[in-house]
Amino acid sequence: MRRLKVVAVTHNTAPIPVRGTQERKGLFRLLEEKAKLVRRETVRLSRIAGAGHYTGTFSCAELFSALYHSQLRFRPDEPGWKERDRFVLSKGHAAIGLYPVLADLGFFPAELLDNYTRLHSPLGDHPDMRKVPGIDFSSGSLGHGLSVSLGMALAARVTGKEYFAYCLLGDGELAEGQVWSAAMAAGHFKASNLVAIVDRNQLSIDGSTETVMGVEPLTDKFAAFRWDVRRIDGHDYDQILDTFSDIKHRSDERPFCVIADTVKGRGVQRMELEKDWHVGNLMGADYDEVMAEIDAGLQPARSLA
Repeated sequence: MRRLKVVAVTHNTAPIPVRGTQERKGLFRLLEEKAKLVRRETVRLSRIAGAGHYTGTFSCAELFSALYHSQLRFRPDEPGWKERDRFVLSKGHAAIGLYPVLADLGFFPAELLDNYTRLHSPLGDHPDMRKVPGIDFSSGSLGHGLSVSLGMALAARVTGKEYFAYCLLGDGELAEGQVWSAAMAAGHFKASNLVAIVDRNQLSIDGSTETVMGVEPLTDKFAAFRWDVRRIDGHDYDQILDTFSDIKHRSDERPFCVIADTVKGRGVQRMELEKDWHVGNLMGADYDEVMAEIDAGLQPARSLA
């Protein structure tokens, strides 16, 4: 019997639709549903585990959905595809929101989510690249992701590949000196295929980043290290998509930094910009109320006083 050749599907090869088109509106609807998936599953998996990182995951839900449904090139049936774009989740505690995205895309069976963090489950509180298809780096201790991403970007240059390396950082981890060592090296080596995305959600586990260890002015800092910098609203799909579209059409030799201004806990008003919800576990009526709020879509966000 003749075997049929299975052709792996490469995601996100088409150009991002321009503003105002029906294609753009259709992509918006898709991304909004996928961001809801991130938030809903984060709440559900937290209850399975007994606790979970809610707010730092909610702040990057729009970034997750846009990255995986409009930007990163990958093949779920071939996770080790050498031409894939690399994605490093430097803020590894947000893996609880990334796992549902990977399962939804077919990297692994969705049933694995039901045993999140349980004994023998491959899905831990932080991601393990040896156990989870689609994970490119075993992130845990904060501050290492940009260095690893730079190594991946430079490896593409050495091996003649054309992939990009994307790194999602938390703003709290920018207090780590290694981040700035990597930023300086990236600018020096003109790593134009390196993209750093800072989830600027304003809070670390101990409180406001500007109180604990101030990181501003971020635009000026990355620019001083010879990066091309764009500051956007990290919950606004128009701004995210326009920025993503520009990334792959640049002729600039500098690495690219996206500072995404976000709200920690975005999408659940009782959690927005409240440091005590960094880790939590919703039960009973609270669980049901939060799920209903997520389903209803984003409401006006709170601001940090």
